[in-house]
Amino acid sequence: MGFMNLFKQLLGDDWGVHPDDHKGPAADQPLRVMPVPARLYLPLQQHLGSAARPCVLVGQQVKKGELIAEAQGMVSAPLHAPTSGTITAVTEITAPHPSGLSLPAIILEADGSDTWIDLSGCEDPFALTPMEIGKRVAAAGVVGLGGAAFPSAVKLTGASRAKVTTLVMNGGECEPYLSCDDRQMRDQAAGIVDGIRIMLHATGATEALVGIEDNKPEAIAAMQAAAAGVANVRICPVPARYPMGSEKQLIHVLTGKEVPADGRAFDIGVVVHNVGTALAMRAAIREGKPLISRIVTVNGACAAQPGNIEVRIGTLAEEVIAFAGGIKGDGIGLARRVMGGPMMGMQIPHWRVPVVKGTSGILAFNATEVAEQSPDPCIRCGSCVKACPMGLLPLEMSARIRNEAFDEAIGLGLKDCIACGCCAYVCPSKIPLVQYFVHAKGELAAQDRAKLRNDATKKLAQQRQERLDREAREKAEAAAKRKAEREAAAAAKAAAEAAKAAATVNPETQGESA
Repeated sequence: MGFMNLFKQLLGDDWGVHPDDHKGPAADQPLRVMPVPARLYLPLQQHLGSAARPCVLVGQQVKKGELIAEAQGMVSAPLHAPTSGTITAVTEITAPHPSGLSLPAIILEADGSDTWIDLSGCEDPFALTPMEIGKRVAAAGVVGLGGAAFPSAVKLTGASRAKVTTLVMNGGECEPYLSCDDRQMRDQAAGIVDGIRIMLHATGATEALVGIEDNKPEAIAAMQAAAAGVANVRICPVPARYPMGSEKQLIHVLTGKEVPADGRAFDIGVVVHNVGTALAMRAAIREGKPLISRIVTVNGACAAQPGNIEVRIGTLAEEVIAFAGGIKGDGIGLARRVMGGPMMGMQIPHWRVPVVKGTSGILAFNATEVAEQSPDPCIRCGSCVKACPMGLLPLEMSARIRNEAFDEAIGLGLKDCIACGCCAYVCPSKIPLVQYFVHAKGELAAQDRAKLRNDATKKLAQQRQERLDREAREKAEAAAKRKAEREAAAAAKAAAEAAKAAATVNPETQGESA
């Protein structure tokens, strides 16, 4: 039996936390579509894996949907123009990250016509081979829209090779404040189910289980109605509990299977995709449309008009906020800006950062929502242990990390930590446990990189010494060969001279010669 199962038997099934969801009023507002902004800022790194490589020049005219940056490597995704216009720069912009550091991006100035390229869709996706579907999804730049932004085609082809049997669709959306998946399931349930059927065909899975938290009754009803005539797609309400939307937790709840430590969902015959990703894949296959926009939740006590908005990739957060009515009180009470969810999203230094493919939310919090306070010493209450959805011991791991005993922390399961923040959320001492774990993983990664560098340097030095030894050996062998050749030539010359001399002094030989 896996440790996670044993842990749940000992402490019950009340893992995770139950924060107020704060879904309303944003979830209940009709979806709005934001007009195309005058300028779009398109980072080359919008996904896990290698950054895309620009394939356009400054001054070049492009159409909506045209390729502007190519994928690099096996795990990467291309980038397409979200509207028609002119490439004005390939430069550095502020990253959607707490550091506020810059990253390379393409800047596109819209021309106002919003003219599409010629699209080539497929009326019957089920006539395509799984490999062809994977190629089209890859070419469309589709990535996971649940937040991780992993290139979707890699999952599709990997699942097909691994011969998975179950497709798990993540409609949990367990993060508080976010409701973009909820809104899409309410409004576009038929399209999502169609996308799921295409995914089943592409992966070879025999069934799809759609997990939706039970605090979304409208979404559950819409999805059940859309899937009513589809035998191998089942809508599965799950308890509203954070982090139910995490891959390992959702798999365990829906299938009863446990993903092994350091393993993947493929290892147990499962692949997981987000419901929003299903819509993006459907558009890529049926209509030939690349991923150029997404639904973003604007929420938080400081947001004037919370709701869900369809936004072009590359739109600045400040423009999205302005479209949504701005910030209450001209921002006087604003305490924190967040892109993504409050538990696993990124705090940003200002609003002049762009929406990327993985941006699920733009949140404007006041001081009450942030509720910051200085941490107190650990009282060893065990709240973090009970809340951890992975069955880990956060208090013990943090103690090892404070003493830089990283190997001991690994032994306690550090690598299984999903950085969901449950432990920090329930900690009465407000200890920043997640920051400890992220720091430790960063230190371990740095150590691994240093070891790789040292190993590479050692290997290069060894190869250099082997080359020098080989060259010296070859030089000595060449010298010995030349010496042997000289000695052989001298011996031959001496023998010839000796034979000539012998012939000169022997008259009989001379006579015979005459």
